[in-house]
Amino acid sequence: MTTLSSGFARARRWLRGHPLAFDAALAFGTLAAMICGSFTAPGDGHGPPAFGARTPELFSVLLMTLSAAALVLRRRRPMQVLAVTGALSVVEYVLMEPPAPVVMGTVIALYTVASRTDRPTTWRVGLLTTVAVTATAMLFGSTPWYSQENFAVFAWTGLAGAAGDAVRSRRAFVDAIRERAERAERTREEEARRRVAEERLRIARDLHDVVAHHIALVNVQAGVAAHVMDKRPDQAKEALAHVRDASRSALNELRVTVGLLRQQGDPEAPTEPAPGLAVLGELVDTFRNAGLPVEVACADRDRLPAAVDLAAYRVIQEALTNVRKHAGAAVRAEVSVVRVGATVEVTVLDNGRGSAGRRPGTGPVGGDGAGGIAPRPRAAPGGDAHAGAGVYGEELESGGHGLVGMRERVTALGGALTAGPRYGGGFRVHAILPVEARTGEPERPGTAGGTGIRR
Repeated sequence: MTTLSSGFARARRWLRGHPLAFDAALAFGTLAAMICGSFTAPGDGHGPPAFGARTPELFSVLLMTLSAAALVLRRRRPMQVLAVTGALSVVEYVLMEPPAPVVMGTVIALYTVASRTDRPTTWRVGLLTTVAVTATAMLFGSTPWYSQENFAVFAWTGLAGAAGDAVRSRRAFVDAIRERAERAERTREEEARRRVAEERLRIARDLHDVVAHHIALVNVQAGVAAHVMDKRPDQAKEALAHVRDASRSALNELRVTVGLLRQQGDPEAPTEPAPGLAVLGELVDTFRNAGLPVEVACADRDRLPAAVDLAAYRVIQEALTNVRKHAGAAVRAEVSVVRVGATVEVTVLDNGRGSAGRRPGTGPVGGDGAGGIAPRPRAAPGGDAHAGAGVYGEELESGGHGLVGMRERVTALGGALTAGPRYGGGFRVHAILPVEARTGEPERPGTAGGTGIRR
């Protein structure tokens, strides 16, 4: 049984791959059925049809052969084949008595039309064919118009149209299911690629923040140690100790970040939570140890969503790193994190020397017409970095991604980020983050004032 079923399956696949061969076989089988039917005489109403009671005329055999031959082209020319087979059936009913079953070719042709066209076309063509063939059989036949043979013609042509329409509907339903499945598969693949790209971008931001922050501190402390090595060795040792602590912290954070790239099930996967405002004090202490006085006002630090908490921490880290690297000597910084309605406002200020008034080229990050950061002139030769027009321009971004990374973090959550010089000198970074993180176009919530708890 298994061998037989596999053989039928192979034959079915071959016939599907060769539709013309299938139609030729169907035409041959239809011709054989019509010829066998032409030898059968209808019963007298009290018994079954008698086989061999009559012999078909040569003209009827010719009509049956032409009708069957037309079926070979039923897929390529369905309407033309239906017209030819219908005309041959009408001719058979008009000229021959008793008629041979040439109408079998019309039934198959009508089924083909119904299965390969739309429903309105099926109704129109099917009704016309059924009426034409049935009316001819009733008007020109020797039997009464209400005989079962005439109603059989009506039933078979109507059944052919209904069956073809049902097959077409099922085929369309299966195709729709297959299309939806393919679309869902493409959507899943696109979603997977999008998530991979977002994860890569997030890891790149974390790596940049970690490296920029700690390497900047290492660079400052190493410079201090080199400067005071000969005259104040105790202070040089203290600076080198800070270098060691900063480098150790950098290695630990790099290990945690890179550990996210491990495959599932790899041993020693990182379990440390992502940094946030809960460890803001440790972050600020590293800058204070590097010689940057920082005042902090932070409220509600423990009641923020994880994504907002991490974004606020990274914005503060990047902003203080830029202050320490570029704001000059004797600079102070202020950090505030306040809850204003449904948003959290993060502000980092410094009093570095700079020209009064708003410098050209600064403004909302990513908010200009170009959708990015406008080019800014470089600092004047021999002057402080803050004295140039645009201290947070390309020269301030560690690796060229400082402000871009902050902007991406904030806008990815639906917030807004501005960075620019302060009136009277210094620089200001201001981020507005929604408490409920969301993606899409950032909204610009109002910047209502608020006070935090100074520590």
